[in-house]
Amino acid sequence: MSDALRQLQARIGYAFRDLALLQRAVTHTSSLQDNPARESNQRLEFLGDAVLQLVLTETLFQLFPDDREGLLSKRRAALANGVFLARLADEVSLASCLVLGGSEEAAGGRARPAANEDAFEALIGAIYLDSDLATVRRVALALYGPLPERLASVENLENPKGRLQELIQPAHGNNALRYEVVRIDGEDHAREYEVAVLLFDRPLGNGRGPSKKLAEETAARAALETLALSPSV
Repeated sequence: MSDALRQLQARIGYAFRDLALLQRAVTHTSSLQDNPARESNQRLEFLGDAVLQLVLTETLFQLFPDDREGLLSKRRAALANGVFLARLADEVSLASCLVLGGSEEAAGGRARPAANEDAFEALIGAIYLDSDLATVRRVALALYGPLPERLASVENLENPKGRLQELIQPAHGNNALRYEVVRIDGEDHAREYEVAVLLFDRPLGNGRGPSKKLAEETAARAALETLALSPSV
């Protein structure tokens, strides 16, 4: 077993009984061009996706007993989408263990979020086959950490205007924030808007986007970054 795989097991808190499963979980389909006898991680990815969905569904169901189906589904999607899974893969340095084909390696495939997302799901599938549902639940939830905190970080990014309002409202009231269009560029079919968000008359952030809504969201993200650096408002 390579040092990289040994270190990966330490990082995820699980030691494989069948190391072939772990090896397959990190084997990208591009490597089959160099070694057709290998088996890629695609089937394990398929299994791992389903296992992860079950683990998250069960856990969210228990954590949020008052949530309706729609909100539970939204929360599960936020925790299981490709961007988030690629982040989890990065946290355990999964990319360092990927087995890639020569051309994919040369093209920077090790850094591709999709490759790391797929490998993370495959890893979950491999753990499930190597153990049982209770074990893979324990390992997966340990990798996620506290789900309410994870959800807070995701929801802040998805709804920056709502998060900014939550921060400002207790001290300044519901009407303290306003969004102003300060510039419009481009032809009618390709507009770009620049929007400023202000706390009364104090500028907090600017943002640009192809619609006022997206420009406002970008401005709100900029304001959240400003407040994180200078929280007194």
